[in-house]
Amino acid sequence: MKIYVGNLPFSVDEEGLKKIFASYNPEEVTLIIDKFSKRSKGFGFVTISNDEEAKKAIEELNGKDFEGRELKISEAKPMEERPRRQFDRPPRRSFGNDRPRSFNRRF
Repeated sequence: MKIYVGNLPFSVDEEGLKKIFASYNPEEVTLIIDKFSKRSKGFGFVTISNDEEAKKAIEELNGKDFEGRELKISEAKPMEERPRRQFDRPPRRSFGNDRPRSFNRRF
């Protein structure tokens, strides 16, 4: 079962997330990281193969205080398909830069 772990401190890394779930035998631990700042986004996912252990982890750890933050733990939901964003802006104004290069030269 895949478990969503939210409201994590930004200072936590994957090893810290593994320590939280160490007693529940996690198979895979994934911390979501911002690609620009390389800092945690404050949530991640843990995969536990045994459903009973996973449900036990959710019950015991949901709402638990971790480094001053109350963890939000639940069964992960599949990612929804979202439509591609469309930017319906009017075309940008041209300031003469679209003319052929020879007209822009001064003699």
